[in-house]
Amino acid sequence: MPTPSSLDGLIAKASAYLTPEQVELIQSAYEFGALAHQGQTRKSGGDYIWHPVAVAEILAEIQLDKESLIAAILHDVVEDTPYTKQDITERFGESVAEIVDGVTKLGKLEFDNPQEAQAENFRKMILAMARDIRVILIKLADRLHNMRTLGVMRPDKQRRIAHETLDIFAPIAGRLGINAVRIELEDLGFKAMHPLRFAVLEHAVKKARGNRKEVIEQISETFYNRLSQDKIPCQVIGREKHLYSLYKKMKNKRQSFNDILDIFAFRIIVNSADDCYRTLGTVHSIYKPLPGRFKDYIAIPKPNGYQSLHTALFGPYGVHLEVQIRSETMHEVSEHGIAAHWQYKQENSEADGTPSHVDLRAQEWVKNLLEIQQSAGNSLDFLENVKIDLFPDVIYVFTPKGDIITLPTGSTPVDFAYAVHTNIGHSTVACRIDKKLVPLRTPLESGKTIHIIKGTEAQPNPSWLNFVKTAKARSQIRHYMKNQQSGEAIALGQRMLTKSLRNFNMAYDGLTDEIRNHLIEELKFRDWEQLLEELGTGNRIAPLVAKQIHDIVLGTEDKIGPKNADMDVALPISGTEGMVVHFANCCHPIPGDEIVGFVSTEKGLVIHRETCHNIKNIRNQPDKCLDVQWDKTSTATFLAEVQIEAKNQRGTLATIANAIAKTNTDIERVRSEDKDETYSLMQFVINVRDRDQLAMVLKRLKNLSIVEKVQRL
Repeated sequence: MPTPSSLDGLIAKASAYLTPEQVELIQSAYEFGALAHQGQTRKSGGDYIWHPVAVAEILAEIQLDKESLIAAILHDVVEDTPYTKQDITERFGESVAEIVDGVTKLGKLEFDNPQEAQAENFRKMILAMARDIRVILIKLADRLHNMRTLGVMRPDKQRRIAHETLDIFAPIAGRLGINAVRIELEDLGFKAMHPLRFAVLEHAVKKARGNRKEVIEQISETFYNRLSQDKIPCQVIGREKHLYSLYKKMKNKRQSFNDILDIFAFRIIVNSADDCYRTLGTVHSIYKPLPGRFKDYIAIPKPNGYQSLHTALFGPYGVHLEVQIRSETMHEVSEHGIAAHWQYKQENSEADGTPSHVDLRAQEWVKNLLEIQQSAGNSLDFLENVKIDLFPDVIYVFTPKGDIITLPTGSTPVDFAYAVHTNIGHSTVACRIDKKLVPLRTPLESGKTIHIIKGTEAQPNPSWLNFVKTAKARSQIRHYMKNQQSGEAIALGQRMLTKSLRNFNMAYDGLTDEIRNHLIEELKFRDWEQLLEELGTGNRIAPLVAKQIHDIVLGTEDKIGPKNADMDVALPISGTEGMVVHFANCCHPIPGDEIVGFVSTEKGLVIHRETCHNIKNIRNQPDKCLDVQWDKTSTATFLAEVQIEAKNQRGTLATIANAIAKTNTDIERVRSEDKDETYSLMQFVINVRDRDQLAMVLKRLKNLSIVEKVQRL
């Protein structure tokens, strides 16, 4: 249980890097907070004030500025006591009050769905981070102290909080480069989620530690002595992987504990980047490096600002060694990440307010999250998208101008295009990797130069969602599709309503504002466009809405619009309506076929051939059927499926494909299987303008000597 000695610990840690005047302000904040929280206690026992003091002490360990420590002490004051933001502003200044306000706004909202609550709170966290990154640092410290005292909670609540910690808070700490906090959050979360596994693994590590200690000391001494001979001042630290890291490695790689423990890890800390590269040469001269295991994060830092040289070596006794080489400054950034920025402000040339490279990377990430947030449909979509970015195994690729773009492993040229700029992503048509043309779904590799080819009329393809990896690409494609579909749905909805109104001898243009407003109010829509969109996407049935309009008009006969005797005109279909009109895959209708429309709540308007075997089910729902006809001016192409029975011999497929190509017809896809030893069955899906072009294709195929039989499916 926290005790008053926590205040002594906070003051001691703050005094190590802050001025006496600043420490005095922290003492004053404690007195203000203690008075505000007087009489309040925590479930773990003791006065409530010791929780915010413990949070501030965690931040003092990573040497955050005085405003952060004061805000940490006061972070629950506005939410849990009668004091207001104005009271804090008057006593400790605007900056502290804004940080406290940001933390306060991360409080829980009431939701029926726990996942929705978690997602909405996460969205609020990102918005607060955008205003001041220190808000999330206080929230991380708050979560860390809560995890340290989690034992007083019910087991089910422990597991829920631990799951959220491992799912969101630990990855955020890692993304911001605060490894000391991330590691402790992961181990505490692991312990609460899987207490038995944690205990077994902890016991196994302690048992193995004795056997490993001598080997680690011997190798550390070898490194230290050789580097001293080369006049490179250094610290050599033999280290152990933390328990959650071991658990994940065993689980993901399906390895036993002994296999994981075969790897010995060392960290060598030197004075400068130049010494890092000299040290690398020295350790490679002591033990042979493993091929393909060297990574230079100094030349190309990780997205969170992390810098270090990583190498793997064949060590003595057949063991593998993992070695990280970094300067003291790099080590500080590795442990404290974005929090190290405030330390640099205290003493480095960045005291003029210029952000460090760590701070810039954090700001870039938060800016990227804001873009995703603005284009996400809801909080759950946002959380799902961002989780992709919270677990980045990264690659580094180059723009044609030599700029480095960092992407998750498995990213494609489309991810790269959106990472450069949203408009470039939207207009992507092709890609060259190292000057070689490749498909857009090609996974990128580190070190390659990517050149995106744009088209002036290009637009995102829905199929890209099947292979893009980054949250930004996924959210921007969905956002574009949603807007595009909305516009198409409104246009189609208007056409469907126009046709249905004719059956009541009414014209769409004759609807007055009074009639429209009456209907919008009755159906509880935001505006007229939303009603048309619902019609276009199939969520509302046009004939029923037309009937409601007719009933409204009957009640206001003097305001009836102009009548139209053209009663039952079929809705024209051109094939260029976009995503709100779908052509059924079961029958592949093309111009020239007799067709019928079916209004689906999932796909909008679906077009079938009159002879389709699925039409019987559709005819049972007359309110959802729609008379449609082909637009004679259509220039679009449509899919048709053709089955060919041909002789099973070499070159058959090529001969048939060549014959189809000679009719200026594109092949969409093909499937082939042996019917028997003599014949093969082939299904071709082709793009045709109408039945006339399809007839020409069938005629040419029938004239081939190798074709026994051909038919449209």
